[in-house]
Amino acid sequence: MLRPLVALSLAFAIPFANAADIGQIKVSKGTVTIERAGHSVAGSVGLRLQASDVVKTGSDGSVGITMTDNSLLSAGPNSVLALDRYDFDDVTSEGRFDASLRKGTLAVVSGRLAKQSPAAMTVRTPAAVLGVRGTEFVVRVGDER
Repeated sequence: MLRPLVALSLAFAIPFANAADIGQIKVSKGTVTIERAGHSVAGSVGLRLQASDVVKTGSDGSVGITMTDNSLLSAGPNSVLALDRYDFDDVTSEGRFDASLRKGTLAVVSGRLAKQSPAAMTVRTPAAVLGVRGTEFVVRVGDER
């Protein structure tokens, strides 16, 4: 009887195993969830993030994320942020970071990646693609109304 329970718990743990960590949740308030590979888990402090994760905050939620290049991302209430692509070489500080803010607010302080190659970081919204050329910015995407 114990074996099916172990297998079931492993099936849910595998999508959140340490595949290729790209960042970590440093601050989590209210409702924060991470969707990965068709599964959802509470976005608690310390949770490691991976490329293709979708970070969602509820009406009472906010989240602070530190990426491996030391970029800081902060999403406010009712936000949906997809971490579409993240490649970072810790030695050369080169790579690519693409994210999509589907709704809500996002504040960014760019890290080593964007400082090394300003064209290497973009944030997509439903209306525009933002190329990160500076070190700090805030973007807000309203709902469909």
